[in-house]
Amino acid sequence: MNKKHKHFLPAIAFVVLLGLQLSAVNAFAQGPGQGGPGAGGPGAGGPGGPGGPGGAPRRSNLPPIPLAEDTTHSITKHFTPSTPVKKAPDAKGFIQRWLVLDPVKKNLRGNSSITESYLKTTFSTENFSQDFNAVPKNNSTVTIAGQELQWHALDSKAFNFNLYHFSYATNKPKAGVLFWLVTVINCTEDIKNVRLAAGVNSGGAFWLNGEQVLTIPGDKDIIVDNVVSPLLTLKKGKNIVRAAILNGQGMCNFVARFIDEKGQPVKNYTLSYE
Repeated sequence: MNKKHKHFLPAIAFVVLLGLQLSAVNAFAQGPGQGGPGAGGPGAGGPGGPGGPGGAPRRSNLPPIPLAEDTTHSITKHFTPSTPVKKAPDAKGFIQRWLVLDPVKKNLRGNSSITESYLKTTFSTENFSQDFNAVPKNNSTVTIAGQELQWHALDSKAFNFNLYHFSYATNKPKAGVLFWLVTVINCTEDIKNVRLAAGVNSGGAFWLNGEQVLTIPGDKDIIVDNVVSPLLTLKKGKNIVRAAILNGQGMCNFVARFIDEKGQPVKNYTLSYE
């Protein structure tokens, strides 16, 4: 190699390294609406199936976090106000209709502190009602920890219920928060041997007809059917599902549905908020 070419070698190496760095940045910085490799969900082939015995659960395709310059704060971007007309679960059995309470602001800076004992204390001290069969009225208010909070009956436009988007749209805190949610499952007959299956970011719990059937401590990622309850019976008439979701930092999101003993979605019921 002559001396002229040797002179340009450092510059050529710098250009090659710069190109590799730009490729890596483009690979990881996906824009809104772009799913990751293998992700399911609306717009990408639907949510992943249940993680049955011996099979790893699939990661859900999450709706994008609003861009910093998105100042529309519109609740109708990701939700539809619920109507008195009863609603079926979606095609894969996901529960999209919930009464959601404005977030309770907590001194919760991280997700690792969401332990079972932390959840137990929170549910006993920052609860809108110790009657776990209570169904709040839409648009009613309640005071928790000195904070006046309002209930909203909403249908998610996606299979999941994105609480980060809810907080963003209503100009409420998005980090260090506790959400309470309630929905009503209406059955025309007893539906036996079903499980409540959920995925939560970051932690929380679920109750069916006053009984706590799922406890999800720690810093979890939202994965469809990540945790499942023991076998349950949905009774004829109204069944009350309550959820509590906590988040320290980052995305706050959950999915829930009933599945049968084979892991298939249960859909022969309707949803209402009263």
